[in-house]
Amino acid sequence: MTSSFFTEIVKEIDNEYATVASEGIAAGDIDQYVDTGSYILNALLSGSIYGGLPSNKITALAGESSTGKTFYALSVVRHFLNTDPDAGVIYFESESAISKQMIEERGIDSKRMIIVPVTTVQEFRTQAVKIVDKYLTQKESDRKPLMFVLDSLGNLSTSKEMEDTAAGKDTRDMTRAQVLKGAFRVLTLKLGLANVPMIVTNHTYDVVGSYVPTKEMGGGSGLKYSASTIVYLSKKKEKDGTDVVGNIIKVKAVKSRLTKENSQVETRLFYDERGLDKYYGLLELGEKYGVFQRIGNRYRIGESSVYPKSILASPEKYFTEEVMHELDEAAKKEFCYGE
Repeated sequence: MTSSFFTEIVKEIDNEYATVASEGIAAGDIDQYVDTGSYILNALLSGSIYGGLPSNKITALAGESSTGKTFYALSVVRHFLNTDPDAGVIYFESESAISKQMIEERGIDSKRMIIVPVTTVQEFRTQAVKIVDKYLTQKESDRKPLMFVLDSLGNLSTSKEMEDTAAGKDTRDMTRAQVLKGAFRVLTLKLGLANVPMIVTNHTYDVVGSYVPTKEMGGGSGLKYSASTIVYLSKKKEKDGTDVVGNIIKVKAVKSRLTKENSQVETRLFYDERGLDKYYGLLELGEKYGVFQRIGNRYRIGESSVYPKSILASPEKYFTEEVMHELDEAAKKEFCYGE
């Protein structure tokens, strides 16, 4: 087949998004990543400590109640806004759990964040599509960086469920999974074309009767198919003496189109405005691939041995440009497919 023949086919089928693969794939190719604010989380999601969330895909953060899904999402939002003064966030909120005080206490610029309360899947779908369609009407060169967040999918009802509740019926809505699948089927392509990343938080539950204890994400298969990456979160408390100052959150890539599935890392999330600890988790990665040598409870750095707590307290002193390059190579080996 000649390239001219393929070019003619693309013109003939009258699909503005069709293209010869060598010229790039609309909504498919990933040209940019959104830095999460955590080097080790970036590596888990993209295979590079300098990567992060794909800029045109859906990323799901799933976990049980109180695992920090909202705080995790807000931490990424904060870093996204801080990296570009023109960036903005559309935050779809279904739990009535977000307040202006919470946003500003976490160091987020509330003037560049729109909170959109939603109660049903249909309401979320309609408003999200309207916003992304409006965004697409702008010239590509005029579009400012934009991020969508849905917090949370698990709390969204459906129009049918609302109607049944108003009528006093207590029958289970069997259409919810289908409605969700339809909503994400529409949004996935539009967000990809607009180059808008989306974070979706969702709950998990224990699968009853499974031979091995298994977690499952709620909401049916819609999000499972549409999300480029799905990570499950679990936590333990981080203490400074007797004071709880944050959480150590284990992140497992249950689904990933970019990196090895079932890879796991630990991140540190502070309760205050610091959010995600940028360097936490790099020592363990470096130790595994020989970047650092562990001696007892310390790491050898140059001619001296230093406690991990001291290294993380002054990271710029120890994570030099050369060390970061070695860690990025280690991340590729740890999380990427192939060589």
